[in-house]
Amino acid sequence: MAATRANVIFSENVRKLQPSATIAVSTLAKELRAAGRDIINLSAGEPDFPTPGFISKAGIAAIERGATRYTPAAGLPEVRAAAARFLARPANPELDAGGVVVTAGAKQALFNALFTLTGPGDRVLVPTPYWTSYPELVRLARAEPVFLAGPESRGYKVGPEELEEAWDPSVRALLMNSPSNPSGAVYTLAELEAVARWAADRDVWIISDEIYGRLWYEGEVAPGLLDLDPALAEQAVVINGASKTFAMTGWRIGFSYSVPSLAAKMAALQSHMTSNAATPSQHAVLAALSPSSEERAELDAMVTAFRSRRDLVVSLLGELMPHAAFVKPEGAFYLFFRVDDHYNDQHAGSIALCQHLIQEAGVALVPGEAFGDDRYVRLSFAASDQDLENGMRRVAEALS
Repeated sequence: MAATRANVIFSENVRKLQPSATIAVSTLAKELRAAGRDIINLSAGEPDFPTPGFISKAGIAAIERGATRYTPAAGLPEVRAAAARFLARPANPELDAGGVVVTAGAKQALFNALFTLTGPGDRVLVPTPYWTSYPELVRLARAEPVFLAGPESRGYKVGPEELEEAWDPSVRALLMNSPSNPSGAVYTLAELEAVARWAADRDVWIISDEIYGRLWYEGEVAPGLLDLDPALAEQAVVINGASKTFAMTGWRIGFSYSVPSLAAKMAALQSHMTSNAATPSQHAVLAALSPSSEERAELDAMVTAFRSRRDLVVSLLGELMPHAAFVKPEGAFYLFFRVDDHYNDQHAGSIALCQHLIQEAGVALVPGEAFGDDRYVRLSFAASDQDLENGMRRVAEALS
């Protein structure tokens, strides 16, 4: 066999690229479990429920009838129309399906938006804590992420004051997430309106990741940009998808909504990357996005379970670690809590502490450094009540 070069010279596009920390922790937990270790994995960023049967049957039926060929890059017309109906709000009741681009997961929708709207010399405001992939996606677009945070008392949500302080004329976009991964914080309608008016005044695009919008504990759907006056949503890209709401993470279906001219350009970009999202998955998500008694019952059951688990982990944290600061989750399925009081010479930050917890306590959490705040760790309550209680007690004992 011919010898290969030991040192690969990477392009500037990926030279500083880091792998996903959340995926890395989850992979390590699975490897340790496969090796026979007793590991409680509370790092997963996906629902622990199976994809609802009626959705899976729709995907299987599509395969059986031969619906396995290419679709338009932006997605099947009927799926785009269903996504537009899914995203519609009273303030924007008739969304143009031409503004929808169906993608291979919400992550691709985020990449499409950032790569189409930003580039070298542009800056993108990224509130912390952020989902771990945001900075890397910004950098892949050759733009620069600019980090900022609101006050702890507001769940770190940013407002016009923080945005204005971070702004300069090179700021092209704001990348925000509500409900938040990792904190579960949710922007109120008034907070969103204030942010949107600031962005309009500064000619800044908003890329709003609302993938957890239906996993909200105060109502049917969390406030989003499309709840605002249509004029305030014109310079925005709303990101959503099926992964979290319908427990379809592996099906890889996301979608974006924007003005049709931007959607057409993002679809053109996608046509040269992945072409279309997987055709059977599109037929499956069409069933998910079509209102029915099955769809409503499955979603209600999942939200009810997550709300109960949220209450359980918040109660356990108060009992076992009463001095740990945290953001009470109003949506999504994560608990983000402070652990920096427990740092020492052996584990001086969240990464070292999480390594200690998985090796010594057999519990996998995600270090806060991956989300831009090294004082915290993220726990996913997409797990059974027994695993949550045992895992929290193990963590408390290891840190005591």
